[in-house]
Amino acid sequence: MKKILVTGANGQLGRCINDAAAEFPDLEFVFVPKEKLDIQEANSLKDFFRKNHFSHCINTAAYTNVEKAESESDKAFAINSEAVKNLAETCKENDVVLFHISTDYVFDGTKKSPYLETDLTNPINVYGASKLKGENYIQKISNKFFIFRTSWLYSQYGHNFLKTILKYAEEGKPLTITTEQTGTPTNANDLARALLQVIAQDSKDYGVYHYSNSGETTWFGFAEEILRQTKKLKDTNLAKTNHYRTFAARPEYSVLDNTKAQNKLKLKYIDWRESLQSVLEKTVINL
Repeated sequence: MKKILVTGANGQLGRCINDAAAEFPDLEFVFVPKEKLDIQEANSLKDFFRKNHFSHCINTAAYTNVEKAESESDKAFAINSEAVKNLAETCKENDVVLFHISTDYVFDGTKKSPYLETDLTNPINVYGASKLKGENYIQKISNKFFIFRTSWLYSQYGHNFLKTILKYAEEGKPLTITTEQTGTPTNANDLARALLQVIAQDSKDYGVYHYSNSGETTWFGFAEEILRQTKKLKDTNLAKTNHYRTFAARPEYSVLDNTKAQNKLKLKYIDWRESLQSVLEKTVINL
């Protein structure tokens, strides 16, 4: 039986993998939060792997605050780059297949068509740069890895754009959302299921892949669809802007092309609007 370690298990993707695990009874899982296993601690990491016998590791541990990364660059690189190096080295030493989650923000957003895995990377913020350095470490160190770049991840768990929009709408607060960026909202439950499908089918097609839901929109379009599906659109003061200032630069266009993963890994992709509906059905907002 395959034995899978999931790091950062208390984050939204880790929790979605925990939910999806029930669909894969032939896989054994060990879910470990940062409090029990910090991938920044190389010695603890190596000791943990020696005591267990994993076949796969899904790394969902990450520094994800794009705005704060600009002023906490050391922390962002420590978690997204150097800790990932530790993990890649440990996985290689123990012959463990590493699954790692990266981001559309490794691109600069100047392309006008969906990004391929082979397109030139050129991050324009600290978060993207730290994630790209982590990717590079894995590719230099490991020969058994899957890197999945995803975009605009959200779910029923944690703090994310979906939860924020619903909270503001519930409180009757006005919303001004940018139209400056185009990308694809991605349901973390879909990503979780895709990762486990690749493990279950025992794929050896290692490499870098893109995984997002299908279609594209702006942040304003995402907010509008959330409110439309929850029947809150008419009662919410929603406005668009093309000059929403942020501390971190954001790629204007970061839609990912999923063709490689469809062809090689046989993954199926759900339209982001349809997938949003499935999350809304189980989302609980803690106001």
